[in-house]
Amino acid sequence: MTTEPNSLAPDWLCLPADANALAPGLWPATAARSTSGELLIGGVRASALAAEFGTPLYVIDEADARAQASALLTVFQAEFARIGTSVKVYYAGKAFLSTEIVRWVTAAGLNIDVCSGGELAVALAGGAEPARLGFHGNNKSLAELDQATRVGVGTIVIDSEVEIGRVAEAAARNGRVQNVRLRVNSGVHAHTHDFLATSHEDQKFGIVLTDAPRLVALIRAEPALGFVGLHCHIGSQIFGADGFAESAARLLNLHAVLLKDGPVPELNLGGGFGIAYTSADEPTPIRELAVALADIVATECARLNIPLPVVAFEPGRVIIGRAGVSLYRVGTTKAVDVSGTQRLYVSVDGGMSDNVRPALYGADYAVRLADRVSTAEPVLVRIAGKHCESGDIVVDADYLPNDVTPGDLLAVPATGAYCWALSNNYNYQGRAPVVAVLDGTARVLVRGETIADLLARDTGMPSTGPANGGES
Repeated sequence: MTTEPNSLAPDWLCLPADANALAPGLWPATAARSTSGELLIGGVRASALAAEFGTPLYVIDEADARAQASALLTVFQAEFARIGTSVKVYYAGKAFLSTEIVRWVTAAGLNIDVCSGGELAVALAGGAEPARLGFHGNNKSLAELDQATRVGVGTIVIDSEVEIGRVAEAAARNGRVQNVRLRVNSGVHAHTHDFLATSHEDQKFGIVLTDAPRLVALIRAEPALGFVGLHCHIGSQIFGADGFAESAARLLNLHAVLLKDGPVPELNLGGGFGIAYTSADEPTPIRELAVALADIVATECARLNIPLPVVAFEPGRVIIGRAGVSLYRVGTTKAVDVSGTQRLYVSVDGGMSDNVRPALYGADYAVRLADRVSTAEPVLVRIAGKHCESGDIVVDADYLPNDVTPGDLLAVPATGAYCWALSNNYNYQGRAPVVAVLDGTARVLVRGETIADLLARDTGMPSTGPANGGES
């Protein structure tokens, strides 16, 4: 029996006592092993899902996603009611959005944050009330601003000085007074990947704090605009509350200054709450975050002697991330010797087309056999994709039983957020379908793409009309 970890393994990766075990916190709440050892999600066998829908496949545990949305809202409402104010929670649609997801999160009581005309269209098609939508983006087009003001989007987040006039013109043209927030950079750089950090000064989002009073004055001077408050987002996949607390304190100092010249009813502290992707991750419990954030807002408002604002948040990953599992079929395995130590490369039928986060951010994931269990000794594996890139890695390092073999079905947890949303057609790979599971049944949320779908966009394809024998 192997008792020592592979020397090629990263320091955080421990040799598992059982390479079949589903680590707590990584998998959807309904994930379990059947009596035969097969992975069940929402009461549906992984092999049955793969047989019906193919692989790669995104599987979303509907009960888990709905429960996460409801629980988060309940906790934040309770903690901010404790200090004497209320909250608005917006689901960050960029994490993963479909019409069904819109219905799930709005039924749970959440608003929705969108970042493009396409996301806005999906939210509306899913039945979201326009007044419960927020519209983000550093370069919203004139057409998008016209669309947002025409349908009655609740708030638009102004990201730069040039947008003030653009939003005002669109609102006036559509006969509305448009509520807006001003996105500012608090200068707090949360502990995260540099490309995920979105509140240090040298980046494309928002404005610096010192410019805010002047821009708020310009907003207030526009008859077609209503200033709601400040907005800030300090990063993504953040553990701990310290960064949020420091950012909130800085924003409330500015909030107090702005109150001298008019109302500032709300304060939006953004999102970015982290989840576990590997057994080494220890995300901050949502209740702990809610308590800490409510306390800092109460303390700072008391210190500044200002009224408590309505506080808004924009979580996405923490709601949908754990609910998602990706299924892959093993194609080849290859043992590679690295200075006398072996790593097993396991290649699957997906890759950076369905999960680009490892290549883009260096993100780590876990993996388990999905259609069986094994008593074979654990071996260090790297799960590789099928694309023509050496960086096409789905799981950089984990342990699987050493009898993993072509044809096996693998499951990668915590892929509900930013995997389908960032999916692509590299090497002409069709984007994978998304399936929801609930109480033993499965249904398609988003249809997968076929090669025919991809070729249909190619204008060089020969005609299939009657002249070439096609149907009329």
